Amino acid sequence: MARERRKSKVPRFYFNFRSPYSWIAYRDLMDRYPDVAQAVEWHPWWEPDADGERLMNEHGETFPYTPMSREKHLYILQDVRRLARARGLDVSWPLDEDPVWEVPHLAYFPALEAGLGPRYIELVYRARWQEGRDICDPATVAGIAEELGLPADRLARAAEDRELREGPGLAALLALGRDGAFGVPFFLHGYDKFWGVDRLPAFVESVRARPSEPGADFPGHRWAVPPAAARSGDQGHAGGCG
Repeated sequence: MARERRKSKVPRFYFNFRSPYSWIAYRDLMDRYPDVAQAVEWHPWWEPDADGERLMNEHGETFPYTPMSREKHLYILQDVRRLARARGLDVSWPLDEDPVWEVPHLAYFPALEAGLGPRYIELVYRARWQEGRDICDPATVAGIAEELGLPADRLARAAEDRELREGPGLAALLALGRDGAFGVPFFLHGYDKFWGVDRLPAFVESVRARPSEPGADFPGHRWAVPPAAARSGDQGHAGGCG
């Protein structure tokens, strides 16, 4: 039964605000493959803090990611500039000082519930990768919330919200553990897994070859965004990271 649930026919995109490759994949989905962007379920992926890891462990899952080396990080700086330049994008590399990734990622859920998940994703990516802003600063998230017309305090304090952490936040972490999403961007279609922006065309081909209707969401949370809008482990390199 659990195995069948993991083998959802609905294609999934694990997106992450920290990863520049996830940002590139996001832009490619929206700009080059809008039909696939509307067909997939968008699942947030982030590196949990100690509390998030504890919750995962209590439910029998572990976070499947290995931090990258300094050498790979330096390579990524060069590689992302090349990829961005090829797409006509200007990248403003942000500086992360003791980031808490729950701050921007947990705030996604209230935005999604308000029907603004896709727009929230767009604004967070823009803030981080095109404006070089600190998206782990609650003030940055508050400003994005205000731009969306959402309660600024609620989104800014999402990382402190136990209901978000133990509800949709925990469900997201358990899902990425079950799916073996060891890095981002990560795509899943049935049993087929694709890691890295370089694998996006193959994922697109798979989705287009086997179209599916939106299926059941995870219990207690609506993962796919409204159909009228685009839906919102380091063992190598294929245009992927964490």
